[in-house]
Amino acid sequence: MVTARRRGRGTRWRRLTADRQPWPTCPASTRTLAVGFGIGLATVYQYIAEADEVLAALAPTLEQARSGAANKAFAILDGTLLSIVRIAADRSYHSGKRERHGMNIQVIADAFGLLWASPALLGAIHDVKAARTHDIIEAPIQADIRTWADKGIRQPRAIRVPYGGRWSTLPAGKRAVNSSRARLRAVGKQANATLKSWRLLRKLRCSTARITDIVKAVLSLRLAMSV
Repeated sequence: MVTARRRGRGTRWRRLTADRQPWPTCPASTRTLAVGFGIGLATVYQYIAEADEVLAALAPTLEQARSGAANKAFAILDGTLLSIVRIAADRSYHSGKRERHGMNIQVIADAFGLLWASPALLGAIHDVKAARTHDIIEAPIQADIRTWADKGIRQPRAIRVPYGGRWSTLPAGKRAVNSSRARLRAVGKQANATLKSWRLLRKLRCSTARITDIVKAVLSLRLAMSV
């Protein structure tokens, strides 16, 4: 994959061949990789960014995820915030709901795990707006997929959400429905936890422009591991 990409770009020479270069999954720090491979720090970043781009291109598109989910019993739509390093002045990255800086990622999952991850948006963007931006609220209608989400997404004809209101004021029947729906939505939470189980996604210190590629690269690796 990396070799084909280099040929496509007309790359004539690299210090390391495609089978020897560092990959995003390397547990060592970038400085350790630079010393271990005998290359400069900037070159390590270049190689890892290159591998991210190659793996990201293998991640399923929304259309592919929708086609795959059409054969499933149900799908889960959920959002998460990937923490990033920013200062207080960077308001557009700050999530008031989660009280930290980050990037908003929406995922679609089924009973077995992740199916799709969205491009990264600013952390201040609410999950509803993010879902509409990625056009994933209307997707269940088009594919006739039973989809579950939390009550922040108000789109009853497309996505099933819990009943609103305080738990103490809800009738017993609605409480039971909310409990059963919460158990289903837990699959989406587990899918997000799977993403964050990768060390490099626990707190991102890279350029925010690279986060989409990093998330999709992790998704590609995760799907390959589950085959």
